[in-house]
Amino acid sequence: MIGMDTLLLLVVAVVAIFFIGSFARILREYERAVIFRLGRSTKAILNPGGQGNGPGLVLLVPIIDKMVKVSLQTVALDVAPQDVITRDNVSLKVSAVIYFRVVDPERAVIAVQDYLYATSQIAQTTLRSVLGQVELDDLLSARDKINQQLQRIIDEHTEPWGIKVATVEVKQIDLPQDMQRAMAKQAEAERERRAKVINADGEFQAAAKLAEAAEVLTRHPIAVQLRYLQTMREIASERSTTTFFPLPIDLFGPLLQAFNKGGDGAKA
Repeated sequence: MIGMDTLLLLVVAVVAIFFIGSFARILREYERAVIFRLGRSTKAILNPGGQGNGPGLVLLVPIIDKMVKVSLQTVALDVAPQDVITRDNVSLKVSAVIYFRVVDPERAVIAVQDYLYATSQIAQTTLRSVLGQVELDDLLSARDKINQQLQRIIDEHTEPWGIKVATVEVKQIDLPQDMQRAMAKQAEAERERRAKVINADGEFQAAAKLAEAAEVLTRHPIAVQLRYLQTMREIASERSTTTFFPLPIDLFGPLLQAFNKGGDGAKA
């Protein structure tokens, strides 16, 4: 049978373990504790301007102290799709994601009731407000600039809560079907315009080169005959049933002069 002394020691050990467990807490590296002693923050009493308690072992006064744990990890919060009307009266749905973390645990617990919910709500309202002031083309082409503007505005609102907003990204933009078709037509017309410009530029360059070649041939008449012979050689090298008889142009000179004189006599 267990002696009275052993039973007493066992009871004392159980009470000690229960007592220690009631005022001892272990916090991870990324966790901090905001401790309220009789309703008042102990950080405000003992360490004004500090950053909370932890990590490691935190000791509490039983019954008197109440602890609230706060994580310092970066939180990725999805902003629900918002109905937005842009500056040029285009209705669309826009969703985003916001990355933030707690930098002051006490303010995150005391200054706002639920900092996660509050940050989500301020992100939604800011998203609608900012995107309502920009045009659709700017929203599609200058998204980095808009992301920076959203980050700055949201961070200004959450700073009193001890929240630091690191990044805001516009994640998805849902356009109406008619707007998608209009943008597809616009893109197709832009591609056709570029194709015509490139074709016209090619024609201009080709005409310029032909003009240069004509000037060279005018200064060197023998080059015309060489070009003529080269062309005949290229035609003869192919499988063709066409036969060419090269005739000097000089043979037709007298005939052309007689024809011109006959025409002038008839007019007279």
